[in-house]
Amino acid sequence: MDGTVSCARCHPIGLYAADGLKKSIGNNCKVNPRNAPTLFDASGKISAHWIGNRTDVEDQARQAVTGPPSFGMPSNEAVEAKLKGIPGYTELFKKAFPGENSPVTVDNFAKSVGAFERTLVTPAPFDAFLKGDSTALKEQEKRGLKVFMDADCATCHSGPYVGGQIYQKFGFSEPYWKFTKSDPIDEGRYTVTKNEADKYVFKVPILRNVAKTAPYFHDGSVDTLEEAVWVMGKTQLNRELTKGEIEELVAFLKSLTGIIPKEALEIPLLPSPIN
Repeated sequence: MDGTVSCARCHPIGLYAADGLKKSIGNNCKVNPRNAPTLFDASGKISAHWIGNRTDVEDQARQAVTGPPSFGMPSNEAVEAKLKGIPGYTELFKKAFPGENSPVTVDNFAKSVGAFERTLVTPAPFDAFLKGDSTALKEQEKRGLKVFMDADCATCHSGPYVGGQIYQKFGFSEPYWKFTKSDPIDEGRYTVTKNEADKYVFKVPILRNVAKTAPYFHDGSVDTLEEAVWVMGKTQLNRELTKGEIEELVAFLKSLTGIIPKEALEIPLLPSPIN
């Protein structure tokens, strides 16, 4: 690696753990194949990555160190050598994994990163509303929730994370690229499974903090939340959402913006790479 890429490069906490780029820039300025989703609430998803080729946050951290080629180091051994070359990390790994003779491993790295990511839960006004506080949502946000339910958005964006639990074809009614102008056209999970039924299928993203994590979709092809909502109406619901419906839906989606954990906003002191 060129020494410039870290988890925080694509998932800066202060930007709601998403970098704001259409597609992230990796090692030696190579472009990642897809948009970087937020890490907030990521541990609640069915899998990691848009195409579900990582089982959970630990697996994502484990595989991220060596791939994709635009980001990763040449091998796990190279990663471990890099970490062992920074004395401060050796001591920290010993404290985190007592009793192990050689705790500086990629597996332990993945467990550590996963443990941190599992703390990145962001309670929002919508949660207070669900707990019985009828004043937690404004009237326009409540109307947006009604549109969300009546339009069957919750069929895919379901559960406590408002999505992230299933895979679905993007372009259920019409080809997604007709509206997103995507180029190239991404075939989604088909690249993993080679099953024709998985063409243009992606993991349904969670909608928590969606108002803070533009641009949208797997390729960052849409810049605004209003346009993204309109595209979803056309491609998934086969309906032309009215301007009023879009405004109300966006208002509701903004109520899903959560509070960043205080500890995550504290900048840590990193071990010096110089002896």
